[in-house]
Formats: sequence, C-alpha cells, structure tokens
Amino acid sequence: MFRNTAIAALCVAASSASAGELTARQGGTVDLGNFHGVVYYTEADDGYRVVTTMAAGEETLPVRFVATLTEGQAVVISVPGAFKDPGQALEISRAEGKLVVAKVEPTQ
Repeated sequence: MFRNTAIAALCVAASSASAGELTARQGGTVDLGNFHGVVYYTEADDGYRVVTTMAAGEETLPVRFVATLTEGQAVVISVPGAFKDPGQALEISRAEGKLVVAKVEPTQ
C-alpha cells in the first residue's frame, strides 16, 4: 500500500513533460523498454541533484538513481535488450544551466 501511494504521489508531482529540458522541481516522464518512471532535479550547493525513479510495472519494486551534476556533466541510465536486441539508454546532462533528458544509443 505504501509503495503504491509513494509512486502515485511521485507521478502526481511530475508534470506531463516527457524527455527534454527540465526546470528545477518540474518532473518529467521517462520510458526505457518495460521501465517507466519520472525524473526531476533540485538545486543544491554542489550542483543539480537529479532523481530518477523507475519501475517495470505496479507489481515490481521501483529503483531510484540519484546523481549530483555540475556544469558539463552527464549520467546515462540503460537497460539491456533481449538476446541480440539492442538495449535502450537515457542520458541526463547539464549544460548552460539547463538539465536535458534524452534517449541515446546504449553503450556496449
């Protein structure tokens, strides 16, 4: 019950924005294969604190990735594909004072 409530609250906090440019405390939705979730950031003294929470459905536990990005830094979140299929990857980068979320080619 608590898990579903927490996920629902996080989804309500997120706007309908999808991958693209985000502003502080504005959530955006992300999709990587069977994983769906939200990403948002807050401004901290040492950089942008980026939080991405994803799950593969209501019956699975969500996973959360947290990173602090300074100007010019990026982080990639990826999921593998099925046998001989490429995976999917999402890059979250900070450049020119903006946070950008975009799908990218997964690394091998």
